[in-house]
Amino acid sequence: MPTIARRKTYILVMHHFSRLSIGWARPSVVLALLLVGRVLAAQSSRAADTVRVLGARQDTVRLTLDQAVQLGVRQSDEVGLAAAQTDVADAQFANARANVLPQLRFNGAYTHVYQSARGQAVGALFNQPNTYNFNTNLSQTLFQGGRLVSALRAGSDVRQAAREDESEQRATTTMQVQRAYLQVLFAARIAELQAGNLALASNRVTQLEQLEKAGQAARYDVLRARVERANLEPVSIQARNDYELAQLDLKRILNLRIDQPLVLTSQVDTSAATALLAATEDSTATPARAVLRSAELNASARRLGIRIARADYWPSLSVFFQTGYSAFPPIGYGIPTSRGQLTAADCPPGSAAGRLCQNGGFFSDQQMGVNVSLPLFDGFRIKSNVELAQAQSRVADLQLQQERETVALDVARARAELRRARAAYAASRQNSSEAHEAFQLASLRFARGLSTQLEVSDAQLAQLTAQSTEARATYDLFLASADLARALGRPIPLLATTTASPSSR
Repeated sequence: MPTIARRKTYILVMHHFSRLSIGWARPSVVLALLLVGRVLAAQSSRAADTVRVLGARQDTVRLTLDQAVQLGVRQSDEVGLAAAQTDVADAQFANARANVLPQLRFNGAYTHVYQSARGQAVGALFNQPNTYNFNTNLSQTLFQGGRLVSALRAGSDVRQAAREDESEQRATTTMQVQRAYLQVLFAARIAELQAGNLALASNRVTQLEQLEKAGQAARYDVLRARVERANLEPVSIQARNDYELAQLDLKRILNLRIDQPLVLTSQVDTSAATALLAATEDSTATPARAVLRSAELNASARRLGIRIARADYWPSLSVFFQTGYSAFPPIGYGIPTSRGQLTAADCPPGSAAGRLCQNGGFFSDQQMGVNVSLPLFDGFRIKSNVELAQAQSRVADLQLQQERETVALDVARARAELRRARAAYAASRQNSSEAHEAFQLASLRFARGLSTQLEVSDAQLAQLTAQSTEARATYDLFLASADLARALGRPIPLLATTTASPSSR
């Protein structure tokens, strides 16, 4: 459409200026064509921007359950935070490991002295205005009361605990995505059942109206059917609204835009429920939750923290070796470039016979030593650090005990929920098919005049209830089995689904 409008505008302008005199209209024509070209280019740019915006808004995201889980784990803020905490723990472990390894450091310095008190008091020998110093220092700590080894082990425990926390967060996010995904499927199924129920009620109203015209149905039956249909409309609208709200909740978990069209292409495969029940028979397994291992590692790191604090009571022992070069060039010598020597030729005129003077070059400097440090009194700082480490260790042990109780309660709750879901699923399988058969028979009997409308309504309501219960039981069975796997610390299996033809609701 924008292209057709631009062509029409261009033709009208050309037709208008072709009727003018060529002698005076030529510059005007050129100017008008330039103006029209700018206007059309601006319109084209705005139209292209509009198309891009609309295309971005109308792109439909089609997700299977597997894709939704991957997207949720990849875009989850909680998983990202857990991964960042793992990076922090890795850096802390590298810092603790650095204290165990030898340290090699290069130092360089240049000093210019404007006034030297020693040179003025003792003699010109100490009055060196420029000093160049370059050295390399190699040091190794030999003993620190067990601090280095304990800190290394504690850093390793903290790093592994951070990885366990990240694994636990991934499992939690996977469970949340599956629950939200299946909730959308369940809400869609309920909306479909309510829409079908409303359609059946509408067909029955039409049928009774035709029978009333033929004198085969009473006015009361028609009014009753209309009231039933009217009562079903709000329920159908509510089911549709629940479906939309479930989609919004899934978009929130997946960090998608609220206005992003979303189509779920997976459907729960009910035939896989039998295999799922067989796979969940082992309900006595010992939980191996990542969060429990993380609490144990944190408690171990806190106990090692007591050793680290007590290490300050012991002396520390380290050795070092330093090698380098220093130069003390006299005034006006400049930057030294040669090796240092003591010669008589470098002495100033008038010096005593036999005096040797340095040539301003670099002299080698090497030394080796042992450092021993023992705290005698520090204002009870070490004692306070030990008490702090002991208190933190007690807190970590109590948190570990609480975590064990929470995990045990979580596993018991998941097992009870799975038993309930299994019983509900087993009871709803046969009930749904029987309710559907009963509704078919009631409809047939009503069509032949052998039953009343009340019997058909009751059978329809029973069918809707049975189908809704079956859908809820199926989804609850899948969620309960996945929740039990998460509570036991097992890998959460992706629920068996089939890919359905996508359709926007």
